[in-house]
Amino acid sequence: MAITLHDITVWDTGETIDLIVDDSADALTEQPLAENIDATGLALAPGFADPHVHFRDPGQTYKESMVSGCAASASGGYTNVLIMPNTVPAMDGETLADPEAPGAKEVLDAGYDNVIDYLQHYEAVHGVKLPVNYDLCVCASKGRVGREATEVAKWRRYMPGEDTANKDAYQLAHPVTAISDDGSATTPEILDQVLANAKESGLYLIEHCEHHDTGAVNEGPVSRELGVPGIPEDTELNIVARDIEKVRETGVHVHFQHVSTAISFEAIRAAKAKGLPVTCETAPHYIALNDEALLKYGTLAKMNPPLRSEADRKATIEAIADGTVDMLATDHAPHTLDEKRLGFLEAPNGIIGLECAYGVCHKVLVDGGYISDKRLIELMAGEPMKLMGRTPTDITALLDEQQGAVGGTKRVLDLRKCDDAARIGLAVLNTAEQWTVDPERFHSKARNTPFGGWQVSGRPLATIIGTSLAFSRL
Repeated sequence: MAITLHDITVWDTGETIDLIVDDSADALTEQPLAENIDATGLALAPGFADPHVHFRDPGQTYKESMVSGCAASASGGYTNVLIMPNTVPAMDGETLADPEAPGAKEVLDAGYDNVIDYLQHYEAVHGVKLPVNYDLCVCASKGRVGREATEVAKWRRYMPGEDTANKDAYQLAHPVTAISDDGSATTPEILDQVLANAKESGLYLIEHCEHHDTGAVNEGPVSRELGVPGIPEDTELNIVARDIEKVRETGVHVHFQHVSTAISFEAIRAAKAKGLPVTCETAPHYIALNDEALLKYGTLAKMNPPLRSEADRKATIEAIADGTVDMLATDHAPHTLDEKRLGFLEAPNGIIGLECAYGVCHKVLVDGGYISDKRLIELMAGEPMKLMGRTPTDITALLDEQQGAVGGTKRVLDLRKCDDAARIGLAVLNTAEQWTVDPERFHSKARNTPFGGWQVSGRPLATIIGTSLAFSRL
């Protein structure tokens, strides 16, 4: 069935158009779809892209699987994600030899001998159609333990443009596009080799820019009130400053994840002013919460880097407003509530974020008057896509290709007529909708979020990949 969205507004030009898209048997729909939908007041934008997600598959699928993680992505308006390598076993390109090792059996039973191959072919193995495009990030170190750098020869063949003639469609669709030991900073012992690997391969290094051996929450009045060891803010700056110096020496592009402190933003701002190839992201929780949230939400607000002071939260917003922050990423990190109930010292770090990221960011940043709707879409869609080596969908270019009417007559974008459907990823947004975050309605398996019950603004109503709907709550 073809579905027409009448009078939808193009996000960057303000043009009002009709959009025709195919319904799909594989689409996730929260209510029955009509053939004709009044989309007055809704925005058509490039699909969001998240360069920082954890799907726990293989090895910890009781927390999240590829199926549930991709469904959460589509529900949040995301059409592209980059999967971090802290799977079990780690996504390091190494051949799995021990079937008794944690997580190895499901990979080997599927007929593959390493995690990259398994995840590339996940849809074929499990007979599913996943509602989001995804790339893979390879470990910086073997086993992601920081002792020995991974070998480029073990994972080069999975990169875009390598041995293309001998790859199947799944391998072409889900390449390795970055290097990281996310969850841990690259250790000093292997940093030079990891940067050499990045330079040789042409990939960029995604850095978890924070390291501490003790502590569970931000060092300050809240940590003292809780009686929990604190993490000083310079644990983040130490990694940022170290890596900026290495960028200056090597010219390798380093992307800093989940930056959270004023002093780190200042260092990144200065590096950019010198023309160094550094980029950075922050996450919704660092703009919406400070460490006082720990007193209200407990370990649901425990993460790494930790929530910082109110001054750092304001500095994070300032860095978004002045362009120091290149993009917003969720650091979607699923855990069970039982794990989160273990207490501040034992509970794992992280929260889920894909399904409420736009609403939280819109509430704080757009309603707060710091940035425009258009800039928020750039931060969540355009800039992450560019980092991931992809091109965000240009809606006006698609309209021009179909040579629709211009001037006084409304144009029609019929996605079924697009020549290259693979390049299309779109989100339908209600930028004005006020809604309540309800984790029990999430598509993720996990519920570990402090945002349950929050009143937020702006909601993704549909995601479109190619010519078809991938998700809809229209």
